[in-house]
Amino acid sequence: MRKFIIVSLLAGIFLAGCNQKTEMKNPFLADYNTPFNVPPFHLIQEDHYLPSFKEAMIQEKADIDAILNIQEPPDFNNTIVAFDNSGELMRKVSGVFYRITGANTNPNLQAIARELTPLLSAHNNSIRLNEQLFEKIKAVYDKRHDLNLDVEQMRLVEKIYNDFARNGAALPPEQRDKLKQINERLSLVSLQLGENLLAETNDFKLVIDNTDDLAGLPDEVISAAADEAKQIDMEGKWVFTLQKPSWIPFLQYSERRELREKLYRGYFMRGDNDNENDNKALFAELLKLRDERSKMLGFENYAAFSTSDNMAKTPGNVYDFLLKVWDPALKIAKQERDEMQKIIDREGGNFKLASWDWWYYAEKVRKEKFDLNDDELKPYFTKDNVRNGVFNLCERLYGLTFKQHHDIPVYHEEVEVYEIFDNDGSHLGLLYMDNYPRPGKRAGAWCGTFRNGSYENGKKIYPIVTIVTNFARPVGDKPPMWTWDEVTTYFHEFGHGLHNLFADGHYRRTSRDVPRDFVELPSQVLENWAGEPEILKTYALHYETGEPIPDELINKLKESSHFNQGFATSEYIAAAILDMDYHTMDISGDLDIRALENASMKKLGLIDEIIPRYRTTYFSHIFSGGYAAGYYVYLWAGVLDADAFEAFKESGDVFNPELASLFRKHILAENSLGEGMEQYVKFRGKEPSIDPLLRQRGLK
Repeated sequence: MRKFIIVSLLAGIFLAGCNQKTEMKNPFLADYNTPFNVPPFHLIQEDHYLPSFKEAMIQEKADIDAILNIQEPPDFNNTIVAFDNSGELMRKVSGVFYRITGANTNPNLQAIARELTPLLSAHNNSIRLNEQLFEKIKAVYDKRHDLNLDVEQMRLVEKIYNDFARNGAALPPEQRDKLKQINERLSLVSLQLGENLLAETNDFKLVIDNTDDLAGLPDEVISAAADEAKQIDMEGKWVFTLQKPSWIPFLQYSERRELREKLYRGYFMRGDNDNENDNKALFAELLKLRDERSKMLGFENYAAFSTSDNMAKTPGNVYDFLLKVWDPALKIAKQERDEMQKIIDREGGNFKLASWDWWYYAEKVRKEKFDLNDDELKPYFTKDNVRNGVFNLCERLYGLTFKQHHDIPVYHEEVEVYEIFDNDGSHLGLLYMDNYPRPGKRAGAWCGTFRNGSYENGKKIYPIVTIVTNFARPVGDKPPMWTWDEVTTYFHEFGHGLHNLFADGHYRRTSRDVPRDFVELPSQVLENWAGEPEILKTYALHYETGEPIPDELINKLKESSHFNQGFATSEYIAAAILDMDYHTMDISGDLDIRALENASMKKLGLIDEIIPRYRTTYFSHIFSGGYAAGYYVYLWAGVLDADAFEAFKESGDVFNPELASLFRKHILAENSLGEGMEQYVKFRGKEPSIDPLLRQRGLK
């Protein structure tokens, strides 16, 4: 018996040593010891994530327990600031994991996410629905006006209190238990919807093996399709996918109508194919869970819950706003449709324009009316040119400079890293750029952070920002050349990047806190500069000759700025209305998602030739992107960005340094000091008008 005990003790010591050794090797559980303290992607392995998250949950629980165990009365520092600082390891691990699963996932990471999601949901519930913790926070909130707090501290108290209240912390115990179950199921359903969409996007391929079926396609589009085929061992054929750089030019230029229909159907039927990746039943469950949760929290529906914390305040205000733009947009869209139908009839086409024809005939209209197409523009918009254009703009507006680093770890070999210096030469942050599509990357373009900017013991912690896109790759020996839409999207995401870089609050919860319908202002406003001739001349340089874009093309680009805006605005508003309809409707009983979508669009009056920008089953913005009952925000922020840019135009200098300084200060940096409209008025001196938006889109 004694021998067994000794052996057991020795084994225990050995295992403890092994566990300690394993822990030491986990980069999340030690100092990074990397340049700028960036994540050591060269050391991070997939099996590091789950143990790190589990340790992070233990540490965050200990942080919360420390707050609960304080014997002194709750105050701003021992409760509010302590809570704001809690969960350091959780921020560290999740800041990496969720950026990677969006940009470079695989089945192993997806399996980890599925295992992790219910654990994290339960963990978050244990904090957000902790009655004792809420009582302490409420005690500080109730006496906040007597604590001599400054503006930023007051907002921190109010934001944290409202977070708990909106998460159900004030509910009776039995309802809190029910809410926990709903939250856990919501997180799993949302995750599965995203995984199904990624699978549907990756699974579809239009394979062409007959050169006749390439009729009308530009050479670089054909070459890109050949490269795509080669990558999947189909050399000698041409493959088109559901990534935008592939399907959009095919729809624009292919003369094969039946193939345009096949590819477009592949796109707009994602998640709606009655297979293992079908999203209809899952989305119906998501709606029911959101509705039940909202009613438990005292709201009529999820849209009322969501908008109450935004600038819009009510669903009614959102509908009123969208419909003000809908009528003029639809009127223009019908005119655009009729123009295209005339071309079909003139060419002897014996058919009515359909949704898969719109892109093709719109391109013909653009050529006829403006003598312009993307092929003329793309040689000037190489990836490096566009990046340099954004850098130059940021230097002119804010005095920023950029330096590329090649010695910083990255999560994929195609990622580029830049250090950004402020106008006084000081370090401002790092920017990771990930430009090209791949199977492990979700569709679209977005900006996030591996680390948010913050303060620790008065010392600035600088942000690490990431911009992820799915733009055209290089083809053959040519550099990657982008469409005008990709150019403006790049400027858009860089605007989000500047917001992350400039945010300068002293507390994590409020540092970059803006309403959802304000958050697109920093991004959309930057798009306005992309087409300014003075900026275009600096970055739109022909990839072969180095010559700047000629005035003739600049004029054509300007003259065509209202081109297809009826379509673009109508398809967008249709999706925004669909989102609002789902989150305001009575959803008792069985939900037929196709029927509900069709009824929504019929009621709105959407013409058959246009479908919503996002149909329900691939509307990732509202099932996993944080924009549920909030997709309207792009147009809402469009009012703000058009009005803000008009301030620069009115000044006579679109690079006006005083206005740029005000915009940086009030819109981008000091979000912790005021709500959205309050901050906007500080910049502009008045509330925005809708007229600049209507003029900008040619709707007035």
